[in-house]
Amino acid sequence: MTATRYQRVLLKLSGETFSRGENDGTDTSTLDKVVTEVKRVMEIGVEIAIVIGGGNLWRGAKAEKEGVDRVTADYAGMLATVINALVLQDRLRKEGVLTRIQSAITIQHLVEPYSRDRAVQHLKKGRAVIFAGGTGNPYLTTDTAAALRAAEIGADILLMAKNNVDGIYSSDPLKDPRAQKFDRLTYLEALNRRLKVMDAAALLLCLENKLPIIVFDLQAPNSIERAVMGEAIGTIVSGEEENG
Repeated sequence: MTATRYQRVLLKLSGETFSRGENDGTDTSTLDKVVTEVKRVMEIGVEIAIVIGGGNLWRGAKAEKEGVDRVTADYAGMLATVINALVLQDRLRKEGVLTRIQSAITIQHLVEPYSRDRAVQHLKKGRAVIFAGGTGNPYLTTDTAAALRAAEIGADILLMAKNNVDGIYSSDPLKDPRAQKFDRLTYLEALNRRLKVMDAAALLLCLENKLPIIVFDLQAPNSIERAVMGEAIGTIVSGEEENG
């Protein structure tokens, strides 16, 4: 096994990461890249859990604007994350990666119900664990689910994968050529600057649990492996003492 900086990680993948276009299914090339990299980091001894969004299949905020009840829209979004989790599990298993899905909403014919203790046991046995169904509650995003699950399983780092954005910027780098990239930030700097790291509830969870975050470009070569090895990639968000 290769020495890594982080031994247990939680990888957050947005649903849009896999999207070919708005509400247009799954981009298999990106999915294959994720599977290859997850398999590689597990082979070097890293325990990995994954939280995946559902935005490629269902956008709750858009549905609400079109007249769908907010709670109903959020539950539909949770179901979309289960679909993405099943697809990802299938690809991982075909590559020989032992994988379990745990869902915060009960669908026992397809996935395990969420259990922190069972999830940790799966990780210790060398299985990837995919957390689906968000937190199981409306009004909370999958960013919050990622921060919550990472804290619960004792992850060393929360890896926030972005698509073609290599970190946190002062404004949207895809729209503003003058946007400034940050190599390091504290939680409070990210909150006070209202930077688009993740939603505020998720960021506060990370602050309270002293859980560092790396925001990086998933499309960069070997990006997940480079992150778990401790290479300077993307933007790291942590406390004053870590950044000092």
